[in-house]
Amino acid sequence: MQSLLVLLNLILLSAQPCYADQQYHIEVLQVANIPLFDRTYDGFVEELAGQGLVEGQNLSINRHIIDADAEASLWEKVGILFKIRKTASAIVDARPDLVLTISTPATKYSKNKFIKAGIPVVFSAVANPVVVGCLSLETPGEGFTGATLYTDPLTQLTLTKIAVPTIKVMGIVHSDDDNAIAFVEEAQGKAPQVGISIIAKQVKKSDPFLPAATELLETGIDSLGLPLDSYYGLRNDEAGRALSKFARENKLPLFGFINHPIAGGVLYIGPDFKHIGELSGQQAVMILKQGKRPEELPVLRQKELDVYYDPEALERLGIVFPESLSKVAKPAEIID
Repeated sequence: MQSLLVLLNLILLSAQPCYADQQYHIEVLQVANIPLFDRTYDGFVEELAGQGLVEGQNLSINRHIIDADAEASLWEKVGILFKIRKTASAIVDARPDLVLTISTPATKYSKNKFIKAGIPVVFSAVANPVVVGCLSLETPGEGFTGATLYTDPLTQLTLTKIAVPTIKVMGIVHSDDDNAIAFVEEAQGKAPQVGISIIAKQVKKSDPFLPAATELLETGIDSLGLPLDSYYGLRNDEAGRALSKFARENKLPLFGFINHPIAGGVLYIGPDFKHIGELSGQQAVMILKQGKRPEELPVLRQKELDVYYDPEALERLGIVFPESLSKVAKPAEIID
């Protein structure tokens, strides 16, 4: 009889369901294959791991990168949009628990498809949340939220004027990158408040930098700005290196309105792309583990900007920062 009871208990135990750790599935959609977005992705994954969502254990991540470099001439055409939407459809079919979108185009042209399918969306590396459909810089939209790179250009231009008070006309070469266009338009509107005018020249992502820069030089610019624009990170920072060389050859102070220190910058002012990825990771954890709805989570951004400089550029141009700036600016690890 006792043997029968033991056998019965074993049968009952074996019939109980096995409650393993919950498995999560995230799909990532990224447009432009540049190192800065790798930093964003790494920050996102590391933040998830730090909060118990570890890839290969209880988390699977599938990353889709649409390489804008390979087909740069299509950025102004329907080709890139078609690729984003096609990839978005494949992601919907995969039924993930959450989608991370990296960059403005990836977010702007895919999020509605995910939201309609009931999949939460978290964006990262978006310069202006309003451009991708948020209600404001801090207020997300239905079904999605994220972390933004947004920085008020007036803050950046004010630091620029403190560093080199004599500058009056800044030239900026930019592509049709959504982030770049949003930044340049806002910067042009606010620059007069600090006594600067901005002359901008738009190019295609496949265009060389030099012709546009030469045109700007002929208009009488006395400085150059590096906007938040994937154009400068493509093809092993080809345009970024050309920008630095042009600035040196023409003795123009160069200001990076992005935390991407190519050589020659008097200042680099902007958020850390990896930290922005971490902020997006925080939101993803709250959605996946705490059951929060995306629209309940404010859009996040870095509170204190990173401010760096190239010591060689300051020495070459004979620039000495005032004490107020030298207290916050740090020497940069230059990208060669």
